[in-house]
Amino acid sequence: MTKMPFSVSRPSVARLLGTLAAGSMIATPLLAQVAPPPVMVPTTPQQIQPPAAQIQMAPPATVQPLPQAAPAVAIPALSEAQAGQLATLIAGGEVAQGLRQGPPRDLTTLSPAALTRVALDYAHAVHVGRLDAADFTKDWGIRPQPYDPAPGFAEAVRRDRLSAWIASLPPPYAGYDALVKGLARYRAMAAAGGWSSLPAATINFGASGPQVLALRKRLAMEDPAVSATGDRFDEDLLAAVRRAQRRYGLNPVGTVGTQTIAVLNVPVAQRIRQIMANMERWRWLPQQLEAKRVQVNIAAAVLTVFDGDNPVMSMKAVTGRPGNETPMLVSTIRSIVLNPPWNVPSSIANKELWPKEKANPGYLKRAGFRIIDNGDGSKRLQQSSEKSALGRFKFDFPNDFAVYLHDTPAQSGFSKFDRLASHGCVRLEKPADLAALMLKTTPEWQPEQVDAVLASGKTVRASMAEPVAVYLLYWTAFANADGQVGFREDPYSWDAQLATKIEARSAERAQATKD
Repeated sequence: MTKMPFSVSRPSVARLLGTLAAGSMIATPLLAQVAPPPVMVPTTPQQIQPPAAQIQMAPPATVQPLPQAAPAVAIPALSEAQAGQLATLIAGGEVAQGLRQGPPRDLTTLSPAALTRVALDYAHAVHVGRLDAADFTKDWGIRPQPYDPAPGFAEAVRRDRLSAWIASLPPPYAGYDALVKGLARYRAMAAAGGWSSLPAATINFGASGPQVLALRKRLAMEDPAVSATGDRFDEDLLAAVRRAQRRYGLNPVGTVGTQTIAVLNVPVAQRIRQIMANMERWRWLPQQLEAKRVQVNIAAAVLTVFDGDNPVMSMKAVTGRPGNETPMLVSTIRSIVLNPPWNVPSSIANKELWPKEKANPGYLKRAGFRIIDNGDGSKRLQQSSEKSALGRFKFDFPNDFAVYLHDTPAQSGFSKFDRLASHGCVRLEKPADLAALMLKTTPEWQPEQVDAVLASGKTVRASMAEPVAVYLLYWTAFANADGQVGFREDPYSWDAQLATKIEARSAERAQATKD
């Protein structure tokens, strides 16, 4: 089972650098200078709008207000040498960190006050994201932690540690670092002219000719192990095709058909924007993840359980189809419902089940549904646990979207490579295994007790002795340590939306931070 591209932190030096903002590092001598009066910068300046709240569920239709401005922080004036260093670091960082397309901009002509504003804006964008609170859509239910860059920046200027401060800003995860390398690789591909589209014709093992040569050249752009010369579809090329299909989440059959050609023909510029969007999502996560956690990659439809940095379980999942999107969120699993009934959401009942009953009278009874009078003239449906679409296990966690993880009697969906087919909840391939792991430290809910309840058919909620964090995340680009990127489709078009918002906010901020 493919593992989630998530969790391994940078070496501890990255976290050590992160302590600079708290003033815990030993100071180094400042450059000799005649210091003019310090620049006074509010800790929440108007030019830098902090995120709305610490990691939490966003209310579906509200935008959280910005916090009140804190007292101003006195930032020492930059020396000439510091200004030059800072201008170079930020100009390069904007491009490397995916905040800017095109060549680095020239910041050396900015006044010290303008450069300070640019530095604070850059720090905020790299550390917790470029978006403002109003940019988050309803289903992007994760919010970055509050972050004020001014105190750390002031300390870095005083101690002449600007390079270390800049290096401490990005998310402290190897997955993010790998995407930084991947972004550089794909930008180099774009600078070299990108790749040409392959013709829409199937290419089979054993074929030869110019079409095979074009395929070799295209694969060699992303896979350095592929020879870009030769016009035969041999064993080496077959292995390369299968590697590419795995990187793109396709069935690795080795035949170059419609799906494989489609993903290979996505322009390099679109892949760059996809990487940038995924880098932004990394910035929304806390600086430290819970040791025990469940992570679902919505786009890849895969669930992985982590204990520290180690994946201890992985399984296929079925996530929401476009139009019934599974939201991004962070929450905590505290209990598991055994033999859960299904209280059917009114949207599903009205769109799917009531019409089936009308077309085939008696359908609801045959499928195990009860019609319950709400007492106000309306009715709702509940499916009994014996025939419940939730199967035998439901993993509950608080959220504003009424979604959860659950078992399913429809096991055939897990054999597909495209597994976006639910109404928004997450169906699990091996829910019994997950339940056993989640309840392992709960004495009263060992396998014998769980099996007895399942056999009885009774609906029982099993509270967990140790709650476990759950992250529903949307990763469509992830890379290995060498910067080789694996991609998934963007089924909800969230990458395109996010990349556009990043570019718009970056342009807006560049204008706002000028003299």
